[in-house]
Amino acid sequence: MSSKKHNVIIEYVGITLGCALMAISLNFFLKPNTIAPGGVTGLAIVIEELAGIPIDVTNLAINIPLFIGGLMVLGKAFGIKTFYAIVMLSAFIRLFLIYFGEGAMITHDILLATIYGGVLLGVGLGAVFRFGGTTGGTDLAGAILNRFFPNISTAKLMMMLDLVVVAIAGLVQRNIETSLYSIIALYIIVKLADFIVEDLSYAKAFYIISKDSEEIGQRIMQEIGRGVTALEGRGLYTGNKKEVLLCVVNRVQVAKLKKVVYEVDEKAFIMVTTIHEVVGEGFKEVKK
Repeated sequence: MSSKKHNVIIEYVGITLGCALMAISLNFFLKPNTIAPGGVTGLAIVIEELAGIPIDVTNLAINIPLFIGGLMVLGKAFGIKTFYAIVMLSAFIRLFLIYFGEGAMITHDILLATIYGGVLLGVGLGAVFRFGGTTGGTDLAGAILNRFFPNISTAKLMMMLDLVVVAIAGLVQRNIETSLYSIIALYIIVKLADFIVEDLSYAKAFYIISKDSEEIGQRIMQEIGRGVTALEGRGLYTGNKKEVLLCVVNRVQVAKLKKVVYEVDEKAFIMVTTIHEVVGEGFKEVKK
């Protein structure tokens, strides 16, 4: 099997598992407690509460037109993976309903349902995003609306749509606590999805200013095996020209780099920033 086919299989397996986790979250935690953390799935929970239409049906009924609209407005950027994820999410929701029945729930505690439902949905959504898909919903709707309202960012449009769904959930239940719990779930989902997409393999970028920049750079390359770039800098207060060393390392090399720098110059000035993705030699391979 070619490497390309192997990667495609892994991507679709990842999207499938992500959709399964999302369906578990919706069926056993969020829906039984009418927690609607934004998005089309959140709106589907509200619609089921009002009209009794199953959330898998609503998910397809809203997302398929959104997908078609996305293709028309945005082109083929969202592609087959988005369509696959939309269908698989509804399929898993229906399968769990058939197997476990309506009203299945793991906990009656609404706070626990909010937390664990948010965690599972966030991890599942992050997996779908990480393997190149989306589940449609407000991310697709926001991107479409951004074409008509370019002065409002896609992120802001998504947040506005999600907050509308959260507010509707509270009105349906006639209980502001429902909206408040939904906001908590939405926050957990967004944070965990971002965490899954960004990965644990974050890196650190070091900016080093020292009178011994040449020696420090040589030691970093020899002892840590990382490349170093020398940037030209000038202190505005003193007017003196100085080299600023730029070096990116993984998290296990952070302490060693600091040790190398301060062994050479204990008065060196160091700035450290977190980088969530590094692509290129020595880090993640460039995807073609």
